[in-house]
Amino acid sequence: MPRPLWTGAISFGLVTIPIKVISASEDRAIHFHQFHLSDMGRVRTRKVCDLDGEELSQDEIGKGYEITKDETVPVTDEELDQMPLPTAKAIEIVSFVDAAGIDPVRIADSYYLASGGQVAAKPYTLLRQALERSEKVAVAKFAWHGRERLGMLQVREEAIVLHVLHWPDEIRSPESLAPKDVELDENEIEQAVQLTETMAADDISGFRDHYREALEQLIEAKSEGKATPEPAEDTERESGQVMDLMAALNASVEAAKESRGADDGDATDATVHPMRSRRKAPGKKTAARKTAAKKTAAKKATAKKTAATRSQEKRSAS
Repeated sequence: MPRPLWTGAISFGLVTIPIKVISASEDRAIHFHQFHLSDMGRVRTRKVCDLDGEELSQDEIGKGYEITKDETVPVTDEELDQMPLPTAKAIEIVSFVDAAGIDPVRIADSYYLASGGQVAAKPYTLLRQALERSEKVAVAKFAWHGRERLGMLQVREEAIVLHVLHWPDEIRSPESLAPKDVELDENEIEQAVQLTETMAADDISGFRDHYREALEQLIEAKSEGKATPEPAEDTERESGQVMDLMAALNASVEAAKESRGADDGDATDATVHPMRSRRKAPGKKTAARKTAAKKTAAKKATAKKTAATRSQEKRSAS
């Protein structure tokens, strides 16, 4: 595991749980440096003072808040660490809520909370099992990187995870983004629902970063002097082409079925919402009625033939 980013404790009522904060994810993206195109010299970002033009090291750089262009209030790291916050070195649990009550938009970064030694093993396990049994998550406050933050503690396998949350006033309202006065046909909605069910998955653990893989192949080919990989065939529609929505939905459903190896008559069709068509499609009941009508007509014809034969036999006998 990587080294801890922060050490402190979880405050759980009167219980204190020493913990270490460890990043729950890692950056696997490929990063580039900037180079001068003419001679491939490295282009670097240098920190230079605006007043004297002197290049500065990190030790010579401090923090400050600009009140006006001519006045800046300096603030040191020591002053930030000594601020009278109860959450300065603790993740203080303030309430427990249902996980469904947390808007996913508010979740930022995620971190694992590792128990800080053997003394923390029992209270750590106690909090984890309390969260599991209550089926709730803990909402907590903590101070980190110069500000107080809001977080959510949740159990993942055998560990407690801290999800950093945005404060309510940091979330922008999407009210003005939704399109207005759009009319949808019921068949379009049903077909969209069918598409979601056809593309349903139990988990997403099998997804891969194809862009990163292609980028690795490109870098490897260029470093070895080989030809670069051929670009993938462009399957996008022509710019400006308007596609019928219902046709697009139908094609998407069929493509999703083919990609999953599902063919007509598969058991997956039984879970799909039925299409509500304006026309009544001929079904088994209609076919059954036609067959019954044919049998009735045949019986009537046989009865007429039998009656005519009996009448002729009576006349011959007389």
